[in-house]
Order: sequence, then C-alpha cells, then structure tokens
Amino acid sequence: MKKKAISILVCIVMVSSLFVGCGKNNSTDNKDADPTKGAASTATDATAAPKKIKEFTAFFDRQGIELNNDNEIKQIIAEKIGAECKETWLTGQTAEEAVGMLIASGEYPDFINWTPQLQDAGAVVAIDEYLDKYPNIKNFWSESQWNTLKQEDGHIYSIPQFGNINEKLMDTTQGGEAFWVQTRVLKWANYPKVESLDQLFTLLEDYYKANPTMSDGSAVIPFEVLCYDWYYFCLENPPQFLDGYPNNGRCIVDPLTFKVSDYNVTDTAQRYFKKLNEEYKKGIIDPEFMTMNHDQFLEKISSGRVLCMVEQKWDFQTAEDAIKTQKLEGCTYVPLGITIDPGMKSMYYAANEPAVLSGGLAITTSCKDIEGALQFINDLLSPEIITLRSWGVEGVDYLVGDDGLFYREQAMRDNAVSSEYKASHLSSYSYFPNFSGMNPDGKNAMTPETQPSEFFEGLTPEVQECLTAYDAKTYVDLLDYNVIDGYEQPWYPMWSFVGEMTTETPGGLAWTKMEETKKQYLPQVVIADSFDSSWSDYLAAYNKVKPEDFFAEIQEAVYDRIELVQGKRPTE
Repeated sequence: MKKKAISILVCIVMVSSLFVGCGKNNSTDNKDADPTKGAASTATDATAAPKKIKEFTAFFDRQGIELNNDNEIKQIIAEKIGAECKETWLTGQTAEEAVGMLIASGEYPDFINWTPQLQDAGAVVAIDEYLDKYPNIKNFWSESQWNTLKQEDGHIYSIPQFGNINEKLMDTTQGGEAFWVQTRVLKWANYPKVESLDQLFTLLEDYYKANPTMSDGSAVIPFEVLCYDWYYFCLENPPQFLDGYPNNGRCIVDPLTFKVSDYNVTDTAQRYFKKLNEEYKKGIIDPEFMTMNHDQFLEKISSGRVLCMVEQKWDFQTAEDAIKTQKLEGCTYVPLGITIDPGMKSMYYAANEPAVLSGGLAITTSCKDIEGALQFINDLLSPEIITLRSWGVEGVDYLVGDDGLFYREQAMRDNAVSSEYKASHLSSYSYFPNFSGMNPDGKNAMTPETQPSEFFEGLTPEVQECLTAYDAKTYVDLLDYNVIDGYEQPWYPMWSFVGEMTTETPGGLAWTKMEETKKQYLPQVVIADSFDSSWSDYLAAYNKVKPEDFFAEIQEAVYDRIELVQGKRPTE
C-alpha cells in the first residue's frame, strides 16, 4: 500500500509539473489588442501583430497529436492574436486516471475537457458572466442552447466545441461510427452489395481464405475489435446501429413514442455477439483483441493488416494517414452501413445540430488570466484564424482559384497526412471550438476534407474507383442519409446526458456497474467455448446491477429535454 501511495504521488507531481506557469505572458499584458468579430462577420480580423505572446496550457483526456514547440501555424496564430496554448494529450493512462490525478493534485492546466468529476471538485470556472465581452464565443451557440448548459447553481462552466453548423452542412466523410472495410476487399469481390452482418462476414471469410497474408508475409487480420478503456463502445454499441437506430450512445429512443429501450439485451444484440463468437472460433477476429491497448490497436490499423472493424473515423484518422503515407495500396477504409438483416434502413450517418448541449471546453481554477483565456478562444473563432486552423497557409497548404474556391495540389495533400508535417506545421487547435459546414467566407467548406471538389481529388485512386463503382462521390453517399432535427428530437444524442451522470443517483450508480459488467463479460462472450452459457452468465450479472434504475433516469431525461426545447412535457 505504501508503494502504491508513493507511485500515485509521483504521478501527481509529474502531471502537475506539465502546467507550471499556466496563463503567463512572455512579456507584458496585451490589453490593447483589437477584439475580433463574429465568425460569420465581414468585419476586419484582429491581425495587428502583438508585441508579446500570452502562454496557456491545455490537457485533453484523449489521444492526440503533440505539436512541435516551433510549430509554424501555431506561431503565426500567436503573432496575430497575441496568445498560444500548449496542448497535451492522454498518454499511458485512462481518462479517468488522468483526471483523477489532476483532482488529487489540485493543480490544473488552464483549459480542460469538462467532466462531472471536475465540476464536483470545484476545479472549473463559471464563464456565463463573461460572455458579453466575447462576441465570437457568445454567438457560437444560441441563447437557448447556452441555457441548456446551466448547472444546478444556474451558471455555465463549459463551451461545447463541436456540432455547430455554419450556414449549411458540407459533410463528405463519415466522422462517426460504421463498419469500416478496406477497398481491396470490395474490389476483390467486384464491389458487391453488402448490407447485412452475415453478408459482411461471408465476404471477410472468403477474402481471407484467398489472401491470408500481406505482401511482406505478415498475417492479415480479417476483423479487429477495440475494447480498451472507454473505447469499448466499438464492441458494445453496434446492436443499436444494426437495428437501424442512430448513435444515442447508451440507449434506443423511439422517435414516435419517446420511449427508451435497452439495446444491450435485444434479440439483435444476442445475434450480434453470437456471430462474433462464431467468427472468433473461425480465426476471423484478432485473438489479441482482449489484451490490446489503444496504441497497439492504432499500430495494427497503420500496418494495413486489418480488413474490417467497427470504429468512429475520428479515432483512427491518424492510422489511416499512416497507411496513405506508406502507400499501402488498397488498405484505405470506406464505411458500410451494416444492419442485422438486408433491406433495412441504417442510421450511421445523421446530420444534426443538437438543441441541448453538454460538456465541452472548460477553464480551470488554476488559470491566472480567465479573461485572457476567453479572449484566446474568442480570437480562435475569428474568420482569418478559422481558415488558418482549418486550411493552413495560403500558397503553402492550399491555393485559391479565380472563382475564389480553395484547392490543393497533390504535394499539399501528401503533406496533410504526414505526421511529421502535422507536428511541425499544421495547428488546428482541434479541441477548441470550431464550426463545421461553411467557411466564414461563404464560398468554401470549412475544411479541405469537406470541400466537394477537393475531397474527391484528394482520395487515393483505389478509393476513387471504389466510390465510382458504388455510384458515390463521397463517403456519405455510401450510407443512408438521415437528418435529425434538434427541435423535433431534442434528446439526441443521449450520450451527452449520460456523460454527466454520477454515482450520486441510483441511475448513475447503475450505469457505472453496467459499464463494469459489460467490460468484464462481453469479451468473454466473444471467446467462450459455449456462447449460450456465457451469454446467460452475462445477462444474469447485467440484470443484478439494476439497469432499470438507469433507464428510468434516461427516460425522465428524454422527457426533460423535450419539455426544455418544446415547452411541453409528453404525456405518459
């Protein structure tokens, strides 16, 4: 016990030391800098070079790209707005462990992802009383959306970074979940129609039988499963998609009756895990999936050996960039909207701007310059800086045509997927607020990936061939297109509510135990000699933790969100 306590203390000291000097200036204060205007405004940006740079720190409880200290675009942004931020990311710990150590130390970076635990620890600062001074932040969300962020004390402590659509949606990629399969598998089978779970695994089995190794002799992995830490959603949540529902994350909500149900115990869930069990016994699923951590998972994806997986694109983007950099032909992934049976409508892709917000970027009590930190966020949302974050430097990372549209040459596209180039040159401040949809200029998409002409031109030849074979021009075209109206379905997504639950309520306690039970039992279900026996053991353990308490709270939360947005509570 003594050794454990010493180890924890050492980790706390190490984590705390990352944030020494938070919110400092490298010279004098920057009170004379011109304020920037709204992101969609035509007003002039604050581009006068300041004489000094304020330095902030941030920690995000997930993996990301560590930028070089002399990163070029980061320095350009700093010179324009008078501030910069050193971002650090999760390494060698779970998110819960990292946040827990920060709370134990009482020392924080200036910025952090809001969590209920940080809120309960008094580690984050209320920002609502400052918003009028920072128009880019205040106008980032509507008044009604800001109001949904109020905590029990009536104050707002966070700024949700994602999901804000400027003018119109321009999605070309599927950033969320899907069954992702390599183009070489589809090409080998002459681009077949693949709709159901059985059809997918038949294809993977047939391809693997004919192509068991890579060109270097390493073994192909037909299907990978990520179940490490909080990423285990890749294992546990496919049943909701297989039944044709969108990613509410922790439950199914019937859009007609508003009733919640549990996807963990449906017939589809049983069929899905039975199929995984069968495929594991056939050698189709990676035998190391139970012991593999997130870094090891990304390494396997980067090698090009994995034919298919369930994942969210944002999480393996760096691995796919590595595939492109290595020029591993045919190893790039495209999304499939797999359902439990053929002929069903899928909802993997769902265009949505939520009416009810949660979580986001928070400023901590360790920050010595709260107004400076808010000014930094405000300036990151100015038009010129948005373009630097999203497209890079004109003439270096993109060009502008006579029609005003941005485009890239192939060398620029190659640079954009290079890990070295990203670390030394690009700086998107990816976990600070930014828009999706249109660039503030009203002509271009927010990012190169969502610029229609640039998207297709930037694809590898095998992906272009694959999309053309399926009469598609974007990844979104490969999936059923769905729009979820934030007013009509204000509960969506429910994972934003679940993320704020704590063990102080019966439902929150049940949820914690449900998570523990699924993490313990579901991998065992996949590898069990007797699926029926293992599935029965799982259900018995699952039902003991009182999931009904969790779903009772979820149901009330659905009703609460409907009442909050529509002004009327549904009748039972």
